[in-house]
Amino acid sequence: MTAPEGRGIAGFDDSNTFRILHVSTGNVCRSPITERLTRHALSDRLGDPLGGGLIVESAGTWGHEGAPMEANAELVLADFGADSSGFVGRELLDEHVIRADLVLTATRDHRAQVISMGHSAGLRTFTLKEFTRLVRAIDPATLPDARDEGMVERARALVRAAAALRGWLLAPSVDADEVNDPYGAPITFFRSIGDEINQALDPVVTALTGVRSRGSPGGPSGPRGARGASGIGSRTEPRSPSSVRSATRSIRRWIPW
Repeated sequence: MTAPEGRGIAGFDDSNTFRILHVSTGNVCRSPITERLTRHALSDRLGDPLGGGLIVESAGTWGHEGAPMEANAELVLADFGADSSGFVGRELLDEHVIRADLVLTATRDHRAQVISMGHSAGLRTFTLKEFTRLVRAIDPATLPDARDEGMVERARALVRAAAALRGWLLAPSVDADEVNDPYGAPITFFRSIGDEINQALDPVVTALTGVRSRGSPGGPSGPRGARGASGIGSRTEPRSPSSVRSATRSIRRWIPW
């Protein structure tokens, strides 16, 4: 089985990269928006969407292979100043899951479908909003400094920490971890989904890179869409801050990756 090159960059040695895979149903609405907003956020922080060896791509569980993204999805990306050009939809394959270091899905059903494919995907597959909730509880001081150890090592440590916290931080409601499907909806609903995705991504990309978004405290001023993390639903607090810190510091001893 030959694994395809990801959309992010060709020719990279996988040991020096961290591959993020966004998954939705058709790969024409939610996951393209999430993919391109993630790249835009990386460019916002690093000056290069491929900076640090982070590769961002997407696929759909019922992917429209070869299809362009929905026109309203393109409009949403334009609102944020993100690039929508060159996008081609694809169906989720085993190879994509095998190569992914982090899989972020639109819904819990998508998450379950990815995990059911095997490949030890459970510890690196989350819904986007679930991962956001976990990341916001992780002490950045427990993560490697990207300037010293590289962004790839920092990103891998972040996934391990989030996996360790999954049983400690529960969703405040059944739908809290879901991003609804805007397929066929008017542009106003697409824009609300775009805002929802963007707000969920902001703390994730900050944690991955160690760099705040433009317009955030401590970050340079910047374009529309650079919001803080406070816009995401309700945060479920850990049972004990000291227990969470202990868990994030000890994960390397019991998760073997």
